[in-house]
Amino acid sequence: MRSMQTPQLTDKPPDPFYTALYTVLARVPAGRVITYGQLAALAGRPGAARWAGRLLRALPNDTQLPWHRVVAASGKLSLPAGSDAANRQRTRLEAEGVVFRGERIRLAHYRWLAE
Repeated sequence: MRSMQTPQLTDKPPDPFYTALYTVLARVPAGRVITYGQLAALAGRPGAARWAGRLLRALPNDTQLPWHRVVAASGKLSLPAGSDAANRQRTRLEAEGVVFRGERIRLAHYRWLAE
């Protein structure tokens, strides 16, 4: 009798929503931002901003995806203020020409509208 093995994550096909989210994120150009809700909606899951945030938190540290271009609907960074990750995100956005007013980004100016 064969022993049953627990399936590994690599054994199952990628979730189409994960693939869609990563595809949308990869299209966000430098100097632009997208909100978690907008990212989720464009990936086919409207109203799932928290879902998008969980997927982004799970990205490997060496990811090439522009995770730093995703911000809260208020135009603020959603990472804890003063944390290394928040500082890294802000530095990357500023290097791309995104200007902060205090702790916020003017979404009317910097939000990416999918073409």
